[in-house]
Amino acid sequence: MIKLKTALTTVALAGSIAAVSTPAMARDTINIVGSSTVYPFATVVAERFGRNTDFPTPKLESTGSGGGLKLFCEGVGTQHPDITNASRRMKPSEFELCQSNGVKEITEVRIGADGIVMANSKDAEKLDLSLEQIFLALAKEVPNPDGGNELVANPYQKWSEIDSSLPDYEISVMGPPPTSGTRDAFVELAMESGCKQFDMIAKMEDQNEDKFKSVCHSMREDGPFIEAGENDNLIVQRLAQDPKTLGIFGYSFLMENIGQIQAATVNGVEPTPEAISSEDYPVARSLWFYIKKAHVGVVPGIQEYVAEFTSESTWGDNGYLVDVGLIPSPRNERMTIAKRVRDLQPMTGEEL
Repeated sequence: MIKLKTALTTVALAGSIAAVSTPAMARDTINIVGSSTVYPFATVVAERFGRNTDFPTPKLESTGSGGGLKLFCEGVGTQHPDITNASRRMKPSEFELCQSNGVKEITEVRIGADGIVMANSKDAEKLDLSLEQIFLALAKEVPNPDGGNELVANPYQKWSEIDSSLPDYEISVMGPPPTSGTRDAFVELAMESGCKQFDMIAKMEDQNEDKFKSVCHSMREDGPFIEAGENDNLIVQRLAQDPKTLGIFGYSFLMENIGQIQAATVNGVEPTPEAISSEDYPVARSLWFYIKKAHVGVVPGIQEYVAEFTSESTWGDNGYLVDVGLIPSPRNERMTIAKRVRDLQPMTGEEL
C-alpha cells in the first residue's frame, strides 16, 4: 500500500511538472521582440534564415525597444522571448531587471548605425533645421520668448514664429511613443542637444540634473507633436498626404520611401550613410539586439540565426542589410563583435 501511494505520488508529481513544462517547452520557433527600427533588418534576416535553413522562420513582433526589453527581462523559459531588438543600448535599470528575474547571461550585439530623420513630403519645401529650432518646436516648456530666465509653456504654433526663415505654417510633427527606442534616442540626441543651446537650461544640468532632464526630454502635449505609435509606415503615409506635416523615424524608413519623402538637414548636415557612420550627422545612433543565453540549445536555431545576422554577407560593407538602409559598423569592430557572439560572451553590466 505504501509502495502504491509512493508510486501514485511520483506519477502525480511528474504529471504536474509535465503540465507546467510542456506548454513552455513546446516551441521550435525563435521568438524575437523589440524595436520598430531594427524590425525591418531583423525581418530580412529571419526570412533568409527560414528559406536557407531547416529551421522555421523566426517570429518577430514590433513592440518598441522599451517594450521589448521589458518582455525579454521578465524571465527564463520559452514563454518568454529569446531575442530583443533595440534602437538604443540597454539601460542599467533594464539589466538589473533581467538579473532580478533570473535572466543572468545576456549577449549584447551592436549591429550597426542608423540616423533619426525629420522628413516631409517631396511635394513640400525641404527644411534645414537646427537642433535649437527642433527643441523650440517640440519641447513642452521653453525659455520665455519675451526674455528673462523663466520657462513657459511652449507658445510656438508656427515654424515662422521660431525663425522667420522657416515656413509660415503650423508646426505638425508625428513621432514615436515613449516606449520607442527612437523616441529615447531623439530626445537625447536632438532635444537635449538643442536644449543645451540655452545657457539658463545648460546651467541647470549641474544644479539639478533631474529638472534638466525633465525640461529637455519632455515633448509638448498641446497638439503640434503627435504620437503615432510604433508603426512608422503610418507616419510615411500621412506625410505623403499632408505636405505640411513632418515625421520622425529611422534613416532606413527614409530609404524605403525615398520616392515619396525627403529628410530635413540638421545643423546643415544631410543624413547620408557617411555622415551617420562618422556621427557628423547630429542625430545618429547605434542599433542593437540582445540574446538570452539560457534559451540557446532549448529553442532550436538561435545560434544559427545569430550567426546569419553577424556574417559579413549580411551586415558587412557589401552585405544585404546595406540595401535596406543599415549603416555597417567598422570592419574591425564587426570582427570583434562576431567573435563575442560566437562565444555567447555575457554582459557584465559595467559596459552600460
